[in-house]
Amino acid sequence: MTKFRKRPVVINAIKWTGENREEILTFNTGTREIDFLMDMSAVIHTLEGDMKADMGDWIIKGIKGELYPCKPDMLEATYEPVMQ
Repeated sequence: MTKFRKRPVVINAIKWTGENREEILTFNTGTREIDFLMDMSAVIHTLEGDMKADMGDWIIKGIKGELYPCKPDMLEATYEPVMQ
């Protein structure tokens, strides 16, 4: 078995509140579409297929500009805030 460590990569993320649709659309600089649903969730069309972001989830911009949703506990376990 070979072990690997995740490289320290700085990402941008925005929390989906259900009320910040325009902010999310501005954040999306890639060509992938986001559909906002009536139940206050969003569907992000990713390279891996459609992924749902519920209210309170984070939307992460990957290193190639791609977007994908991330549950708050997974974001906290995987990333740490960067001081600016």
